[in-house]
Amino acid sequence: MPDRLIAPPNPRQREFFLARSRFVAYGGARGGGKSWAVRKKATLMGVRYPGIRMLLLRRTFPELKENHILPLQGELKGLAAYKEGDKAFSFANGSRLKFGYCDSERDVLQYQGQEYDVIFLDEATQFTEYQFHTLTACIRGANPFPKRMYLTCNPGGVGHGWVKRLFIDRDYRGAERGEDYAFIPARVYDNRALMDSDPGYLAMLESLPDDLRRAWLEGDWNVFAGQYFTEWREDIHVCEPFPIPGHWRRYFAMDYGLDMLAGYFIALDEGGRAWVYRELYRPGLIVSEAARAILEAAGGEPIEGWLAPPDMWNRRQDTGKSVAEIFGEGGIPLTRAQNSRVSGWMDLKEWLRPRGEPGARWAALTVFRCCPNLIRCLPQLQFDGRRPSDAAGQPHEITHAPDALRYFAAGRPAPALPPREGEGDPPGGELGDFLHYGG
Repeated sequence: MPDRLIAPPNPRQREFFLARSRFVAYGGARGGGKSWAVRKKATLMGVRYPGIRMLLLRRTFPELKENHILPLQGELKGLAAYKEGDKAFSFANGSRLKFGYCDSERDVLQYQGQEYDVIFLDEATQFTEYQFHTLTACIRGANPFPKRMYLTCNPGGVGHGWVKRLFIDRDYRGAERGEDYAFIPARVYDNRALMDSDPGYLAMLESLPDDLRRAWLEGDWNVFAGQYFTEWREDIHVCEPFPIPGHWRRYFAMDYGLDMLAGYFIALDEGGRAWVYRELYRPGLIVSEAARAILEAAGGEPIEGWLAPPDMWNRRQDTGKSVAEIFGEGGIPLTRAQNSRVSGWMDLKEWLRPRGEPGARWAALTVFRCCPNLIRCLPQLQFDGRRPSDAAGQPHEITHAPDALRYFAAGRPAPALPPREGEGDPPGGELGDFLHYGG
């Protein structure tokens, strides 16, 4: 085998080469040697498995050409021939490596019905979850070759959420199985070849502003370029649950639609700090079902205000009633929340702003760990490309929980009053909370 095929990988690249899960993701930070690893893995598989069919995808063709096609034309010289018309390398043993791109959402449809043994999804966070799932259906074939998808990724991009869910948080749904997914983290420190040839690259990464440095150098998936709530720090904004004192003021804020009810119970202490202590996150509920679910979750607690978006006061043509009226009939008197998006987001940013000295940082709003969807979705929001001060409305799935919290932040809720001397928790108060939070 030519020497150029067996150049020694670094330890992380070796893990990538040896991984046998159906879906293998590699990367997390800049400079980890992702492009080299993808090209080398595709080359090695093409040589080892005569007749194997492979597809290598990037978001745009110029990126694909610059990062893979041009380098491979030199690396595969004498081993495989590139045909410009087919956008593919053909190996002498019958193996084939085809190149493609998905510049728009619908571009992925051109691959429906095609069969590949192995797909390489380079910079996977630039692809939507729909594109990912469409491509996974192409990995099939009646032959003994491996059936896998190899992904490279950095934090950020339209696909940040699904990549983080599957490979970082390992939060699986439906038929997804944990054993099918593997993540190999790689940072510039793992890439000695780059460190030796370009020591200035590491210096550049280390000199970046804190948010970019955490994402690009450390591979921190809780911060990324384009992130809307750069204030978010899980070590500051998330805490373990504790019993809510009975005299604290309690509020409920929600975003509601048939696709999702995202509701949050939030308590304010005497100092005005907010504690998001319970989450209600359920899809497919009609209005009456949603009202019953909220009352059940409240468990008879005294709620100072039930905050909801103004569009819930629009009258429905079929009944002549608004959603707010139906909630009221169900025992929940809603309060119309302020719906200025940018103003509401700015209010929420202020609630989330870290305060205090290093080592003792805190924020005005803290989320109990038993609210996983809020913790998952809030840091994933990105800036809207057309309205620079607004948060993007896509992916839509991650917007419900942040919108609910925005209605709370914009409502200027009042803090609790100190308890009167001798006043204890009401029945079902502190003990009830301890048993009920996160229920």
